[in-house]
Amino acid sequence: MIEDFFKYQAQTSPHPLAMEISHAKGSYIYDTNKKAYLDFVAGVSANTLGHQNKRVNDAIKAQLDKYSHVMVYGEYAQQPATEFCKLLASLLPEPLNKTYLVNSGTEAIEGALKLARRVTGRSQLISCHHAYHGNTMGSMSVMGFEERKQIFRPLIPDVDFITFNNEADLEKITTKTAGILLETIQGGAGFIQPENDFLSKVRKRCNETGTVLILDEIQPGFGRTGKLFGFQNYNMIPDVIVMGKGMASGMPVGAFTASAAMMDLLSHDPKLGHITTFGGHPVIAAAALATLQEITETNLMEETLEKEQLFRKLLIHPLIKEIRGKGLMLAAMTESPEITNQVILECHKRGVILFWLLFEGKAIRITPPLTISKEEIKKGCGIILEVLDEVQELKK
Repeated sequence: MIEDFFKYQAQTSPHPLAMEISHAKGSYIYDTNKKAYLDFVAGVSANTLGHQNKRVNDAIKAQLDKYSHVMVYGEYAQQPATEFCKLLASLLPEPLNKTYLVNSGTEAIEGALKLARRVTGRSQLISCHHAYHGNTMGSMSVMGFEERKQIFRPLIPDVDFITFNNEADLEKITTKTAGILLETIQGGAGFIQPENDFLSKVRKRCNETGTVLILDEIQPGFGRTGKLFGFQNYNMIPDVIVMGKGMASGMPVGAFTASAAMMDLLSHDPKLGHITTFGGHPVIAAAALATLQEITETNLMEETLEKEQLFRKLLIHPLIKEIRGKGLMLAAMTESPEITNQVILECHKRGVILFWLLFEGKAIRITPPLTISKEEIKKGCGIILEVLDEVQELKK
């Protein structure tokens, strides 16, 4: 399978881990040699409820027995999608009450950017340095990392950048700005949280200038920070939230949510202002609905904060300079990318899956399923500490 993987499947990096997968269950992934790997990454924050969650699997199977794809998005009333959007609206503050379902986070970003221009009639978009919002052309245009996008230029024009947590930069938001797009917690940059009421100050500036405030909740969303969405930790309400990743426990999905007044603008002048064939797919929507029900009907979100504290208590080591993030969106920071690489690769050999962040080479990603047990956390952290000890010895 490895040979065919490299021969027939396009790669995203020169040296993928290339583990041959047999099956996965709970907090573990198993390779074809029957070796178990404790999953501290959850498909890069996607497998919210772990692997093969029964409630999600049952929902998928039940929907498959009823109907799968029947029509392009938005024409027919289909129960899983309708119920999901209704439940989501009941859990969000007003006026965030209408949702457009798509196929991925980056597609949802594209829709949100279009919505900002449609609402305001303006063209300028603002994002942050070191921001990551996806890899399609519009999302890449608001990526704040020139090295990754220069080869693909020209991109969408009239995009400007500010520095996350820099209040002086908010003056760049003017009456010419259609929308500002921020990650609630910067992901690829190193799991950087907003400070000094930064998001509330962005909200105030957007109110003053009539600018649409879009928050990218693709990573923090669906319980990972102890709240359903990350912004609920920061005492403010955006105009648009974008979601994906953990929304359907590993199934491919995305969405953006705003007020009905905003979202209804996509249906006319021009009509079909945003369209998708498979958005709101009934099988995927069934998985999303089951995921949202499980998150909100259990104590998983509260337990996320307890598990964060356990990670912080256990991962104390001279080579770990700090742990950034919130809930189960954590990054252990070492003093160099070389140490981070050693730890991630050696832990993988010993059966613990860790991963990198896009732009911050010193970060070790720790984003396990919300369902991970405290015993599994202790086991995985024990292995990480063993590896850190060995790396420290080699440095002497």
